[in-house]
Amino acid sequence: MKPKAAPIFNPKVFLAKVGQGRTLAEYKKSQRIFSQGDRADAIFYIQRGKVKLTVVSKRGKEAVVAILGPADFFGEGCQAGQPLRMAGAAAMSECSIMRLKSKDLVDQLFNSSEKRLARVLLLMANFGKEAKAEPMIPKISQETLAEIVGATRSRVSFFMNRCSQLAAECRIARLTLPPVACKTVL
Repeated sequence: MKPKAAPIFNPKVFLAKVGQGRTLAEYKKSQRIFSQGDRADAIFYIQRGKVKLTVVSKRGKEAVVAILGPADFFGEGCQAGQPLRMAGAAAMSECSIMRLKSKDLVDQLFNSSEKRLARVLLLMANFGKEAKAEPMIPKISQETLAEIVGATRSRVSFFMNRCSQLAAECRIARLTLPPVACKTVL
């Protein structure tokens, strides 16, 4: 039997939905998105509208370095290790802009949906926190979990069934996972 291929990451679907590490904000014309010198911890994706990027010299003179539109990214310096914004960004028109936490974007691009789901479930159960892990995770639909981790509901269902089967096999064999195995997922 041929194994099923993992679903291919679809950036348009990922960038269209609010989820873990992704927030959508509306900006009015001339509204500041971020300023030069602000902490750089997120990347931005323009869904609608125009944005200008500016730099301010030591003498206080402002220069426009780019004008961006729908489907453009900006603020990506944080991916290259820049701790502070090298430029400022402001809306030139009414805008819809997706803010993506830098860490979450890297996670989405380089970690499997199963690993992201396992991490979310462990975090929801407070695993690895000072408080004891909860034996039951709050009720949440597979559709919601899929939106959180950027996967399909069917992929979440497949993974959850696989985890149940593995857990049952571990109980039969009287095996327990060491805490360090779960911490590597976090």
